Formats: sequence, structure tokens, C-alpha cells
Amino acid sequence: MRDNLLRKPENPQQATFLELFFDLAFVFVIERIALRVTERVADHGLAEGWMAIPAAGRTLLLLVPLTWVWTLGAWTTARFDPRRLPVQAVVIMSMFGVLIMSAALPTAFHGGALAFAGAYVVIQVGRSIVFVVILRGHERQPIYTRELVWFTLTGLLWIAGALINGKAQVVLWAAAAAGDYLAARLGWPVPKLGPRRAAVWAEAGEHLADRYRQFLLIALGESVLALATAYTMGLYDVESTAAFVIGFATTVLLWRIYFYRAGQILADAIAASKNPARLGRVAAFTHWIMILGIILTAIGYDLVIAHPLGHTKLAWLVFILGGPALYVAGRAHFEHVVFARVSRPRIIGAIILVLAAPLMHLLPPVLVALTTALILTGIAATDATRARGKPLEAPSPPS
Repeated sequence: MRDNLLRKPENPQQATFLELFFDLAFVFVIERIALRVTERVADHGLAEGWMAIPAAGRTLLLLVPLTWVWTLGAWTTARFDPRRLPVQAVVIMSMFGVLIMSAALPTAFHGGALAFAGAYVVIQVGRSIVFVVILRGHERQPIYTRELVWFTLTGLLWIAGALINGKAQVVLWAAAAAGDYLAARLGWPVPKLGPRRAAVWAEAGEHLADRYRQFLLIALGESVLALATAYTMGLYDVESTAAFVIGFATTVLLWRIYFYRAGQILADAIAASKNPARLGRVAAFTHWIMILGIILTAIGYDLVIAHPLGHTKLAWLVFILGGPALYVAGRAHFEHVVFARVSRPRIIGAIILVLAAPLMHLLPPVLVALTTALILTGIAATDATRARGKPLEAPSPPS
């Protein structure tokens, strides 16, 4: 029975409908976070623009526990067969908890703190308990026993932070988030059980590559939804329409830049690597960097469509230019994961996006967005030119 729950090597490695269902729940999460940050930034005047950044940073802090829910959910369906009822129950429980966390996002640092933190702790501790019980006597049980110990300890910090307000809450939650990350990075070490790194990327690299690719696509799709929603709330004038067109073109360019070759062969790169576990961890990190870049870019869409003309506030540049720059930087790192090198145009493009910020402050937001789209067009065009007439490049991960 316990062995039947495990995913077999001969099982299809593509993401299942249940996993797609789980990923789609995060569309709501991304939308809520983008909306929250947009409101905080747009509500501040020019003189107070940078005061919005710490508030936005607190909102983005909430991405850390949500990221861990998704990551460990992906690891669950990579290790276990998602067609089995106990596995489905864990995934659906996690999905329900994510929706509670999403609903609590706007008030997570006020009245909704306990709902947010409580749902997160229940998801992580509950999943660990389920597999500790199900895998009783199995060689994999210690993995979830260690997870249970650590998520219980950090869970105390999450709950303690939810019960107080102000800077202490932020400090406790930041400590809890750091504890979750370090525990996972060290293999959830527990005395007598000992540290043991999870080899999930080595076991199911193809499946996880498909999950991360799918989730990034969903994030891009959510950015299109945010773009369309922002446009439908406008005046449909020439300026807003131009901002809408530029935003859509930017999304297409982000898609093109990701999927051009490296995004298609991550699974092959992991299979060819001498250390697939390490390569997989780095690949996962680069995907979250790109997803964060997509979220910031989507926030920029909202700001530009609502205010296409006039003065570009300094804080807005973090989203209009910084979001794409972060995405390109993450994509450059991802390219190194697959090919052990980085294309010069990606580095140059990211640097130009950052260095252009002081000058862009003098332009209206729609022209800043246009500049961003032109830089991304240059990166995509360089990719196409370099590959024209050449055979497809095979993966060559770093040793």
C-alpha cells in the first residue's frame, strides 16, 4: 500500500490535471498580491513615493510562505502518485488553505494575520503528519518526521507573529520565513534522525521541470488578465490604449525570452547533470526570481494604464523597469543552469533597464513602458538572429 503511493519511474512525468488545478489556485494569490502592492504604491504621492516600498515589501514577504506551500506541494506530487486518493486529499487540503491565505492577504498584518499564518501552519504541519502516519515503517518516513519537527518550530513563530502587531510581527515572520528556508536547505536536520537532503530533483527532474514551466506560464497568463482588467477600468482613450498594447507586447516578449530553447530543455539539462539535485534547486530559485519579476511587471501595467501621462513617480520605476530587469536577470541565471554560459544581450539588457531609471523619471509612464518593451525586443531579436540557420543547441549544464 505504501509503495503503491510512490510515483514510479515509468509513470507519465507530465503535470496532471490535479496539479494544474492546484496551480490555478495560485492565480488568485498572484492577483491579490499584485492588487495589494498596486494600491499601496498608487495611493502615495510623489514626495511619499518611496514610503510605499516598505509597505510593498511587507506584502511581498507574504510570498515566502506561499512559495513554500507551492514548492512542497510540487515535491509531494513528484514523489507520490497524484492519482492516489491520499495524495489527492493532501493536495486539495493545501489548495483550500491557499485560498484562505489569499483571502487574508489584504489584512495579513492586521486583523487577518491569524487566518493567514494559521492556514499556512496547518498546511505544512498537516501534510507532514499525514505522510508520517501513512509511511509508518517506510524508509521515507524520516523525511516527513524531520519536516514535521521544523514546521512545528517555525509554526510557533508564525503564530506568535500573528498575535502581535507592528514591527515585532514583521521580525517574527521574517525569522520564521528564514527558518523555513534554512531548514529545507540543510535537509531539515534533527538529532538522531540526522540531516538528509531531499533528492526529489534527482528522482523526478522531468516532472518538476514541467511543473515550474507550467506555473511560470500561469503567472504570465495572470499578468495578461491583470492587464486586461486594468484596461477595462479605464477611459479607453489613446494613451491608455497605447499602454495596453505595450503591456501586451511586453508579456509576449517575456514569454518568448523564457521559452527560447533553455525553457524547453530544462529536464534534459537536469538529466545530463552530474549533480541533478543541486541543479534543480538553482533552477527552482531562478524560476521564482522570474515569477517575482512577472508580478512586479504586472503591477507596472496597472500603474501605466491608469496614469499613462504626467510625471513618472520614482517608486513606479521599481515596477515598470525593475520588474522586467529582475525577470531578465533570473532568465540569464537560468540560461547558465542549462548551458553553463550567459548570453551577453541578456546581461546588457538588464543593466540598461537599471541604469535607465534616473532618465526615465523625466518621461511619462507610457514612454517608460515603451522603452522597456524596446529593450526586451532587442533581447528577443538577438536570440532569433544568433540561432538562425543553426542546429538546436543541446543542454550543457555546469559541472
